[in-house]
Amino acid sequence: MKIKLRDIAHGRSGDKGDAANVGIIAYDDKGYEIIKKHLTAERVKKHFEGICKGKVERFELPNLRALNFILHNTLDGGGTVSLMLDAQGKTLAAALLRMELDIED
Repeated sequence: MKIKLRDIAHGRSGDKGDAANVGIIAYDDKGYEIIKKHLTAERVKKHFEGICKGKVERFELPNLRALNFILHNTLDGGGTVSLMLDAQGKTLAAALLRMELDIED
């Protein structure tokens, strides 16, 4: 079964210098178990291919039912020096929530 990430979670994103910070927060415990299993750093890196030029780190925050991703070398230097349209990474959470997850096992 395929589901959109946005059906089980919401997100926030922003900048940390040249890195983008993307938080994905599940609506409930079941959703958290799904994202914890299926939303890997590798899948996020592939989803942002051509945008994220560095590594992707994943951090689990179980008490918030959330995963936090740091996308290194993504913002072309960051908000004060970048000429990118979204130099602060504010749209990246919305872009990630469009990802489809295949939750069949």
